[in-house]
Formats: sequence, structure tokens, C-alpha cells
Amino acid sequence: MASIDLNSDLGEGFGAWRMGDDAAMLAIVTSANVACGFHAGDPAGILAVLEEAARRNVAVGAHVAYRDLAGFGRRNMEPSSAELVGDVIYQIGALQGLAKAAGTTVRYVKPHGALYNTIAQDPRQAADVIAAIKAVDPSLVLMALAGAPIVAQARAAGLTVVCEAFADRAYNADGSLVNRRLPGAVLHDPQVIAARTVRMVERGRVTTIDGAEIDLEAQSICVHGDTPAAVAIARALREAFTARGVALKPFVHG
Repeated sequence: MASIDLNSDLGEGFGAWRMGDDAAMLAIVTSANVACGFHAGDPAGILAVLEEAARRNVAVGAHVAYRDLAGFGRRNMEPSSAELVGDVIYQIGALQGLAKAAGTTVRYVKPHGALYNTIAQDPRQAADVIAAIKAVDPSLVLMALAGAPIVAQARAAGLTVVCEAFADRAYNADGSLVNRRLPGAVLHDPQVIAARTVRMVERGRVTTIDGAEIDLEAQSICVHGDTPAAVAIARALREAFTARGVALKPFVHG
């Protein structure tokens, strides 16, 4: 593989509460999944992240979520189709307005947290998110979990889909992410993560939490911005890819 995209979830501070080091991450990643205010993020903070992303030519995506500030968007929910479609349209639209003011453009949509994991397998909620994206702008790319049913569902509906793998998360044998409540679900050692991810990209394989080997082909790699060692992990990934001759480039351009 000649190139790979490196993305991170940013803009997740809220008021006086800071989450991660957005400026440091924007100096490393090629795509930024920017919070839209439902699971995290306030307008001033989001705007600042978008302005920095524009300065650094980092691609911007809408990190849409369930309406769940208290749970950081990581609690499972069952909104009606009307609610979910409306909520996703609202979030994309809000980020588009802020992005325009910052001198950049929203190029893709990456659902966050519980919404991301639910739509990976739930065809009804997946259809709602797909419908919302198409209603706003059918040219927006959907970032989705590599190997999940939503990939084929979204492509059949006419969306361009970029498959994503996670540098800092453990996988189950079916390709799903290990529940964060379980031991070993989140990885922390930058060097271990870098070696694992380079292998994932070069060979299209990953070792699951129970030691099995599964296929996992992805066009983008995620480092969670709220992980304590996020910046060190992202730097280790960039250095490891560079050493192997793999260029870091956003999957969307223009």
C-alpha cells in the first residue's frame, strides 16, 4: 500500500473542560473527525479546531453522534427514524456552517461512539444515517467500520464508503470492536500499537483479542483523541509508516 489516511476524533472539549490535545494531533493526522455538539464540543472550540485544520490542510469530517452529552455519545440509544435522520442532518449542517466560516469544507461523515457501533450492524439505524447524509449532500463520504454490513448497505444506497480500522482498539473474531468495559479493549503502548497497525495495513490482517487472525482491509486508521497517550500513538504511527515507505494522505481531496 502506497498511502494511508490517519484520522482522529477532535473538537471534543466542552466549555471549560478540555479533551485531548487537538493542536498537537492536527500536526500529525491527515483527517479530523470534528465533534458537532451532540456528544461533545462547543461552537467556539469547534470553530478553533476547524480553523487549525484549514491552516494545516487537514481534511474535515462531521463526527455525528447520539444526543448524549452526559454519556459522551457512548451509550446505546433507540431514537426513532425521524429523530435520528433529523439529528444527523442538524449536526452536519452545523459543522458545515462553522467550516465555511473557518475556510474549510466538510468532506465526509464519521458517526461516533455508540451510534458508529450500532449502525455497523443495525440496518434500520444505518438506513437513517445514510438517508440523512444523502439528504444533505450525496457526495459526502461515509467512514465506516471495515468489514461491517453497513459498508455494503451504504454503497448500495449510492454513498462512497471509506473503510476504517482502529489503531488503539482490540477486535473480536467477527471484526467488531471489543466493548470498552472489558479488559484489553483499549490499547495504550505507542510502539506496540504502531507495529500492530503497520502489519494491519501492509498485510490486511489483525490479531483479535482471543489470538485469532482475521482479514481487515482499511483505507483510514483511527487514533482516538481522548486516549491519554493519543499524541504519542499518532506520532509513533506516522514514524512507523514513514519508515516503511507508506505515505500519509487524506482519502478526500479538494
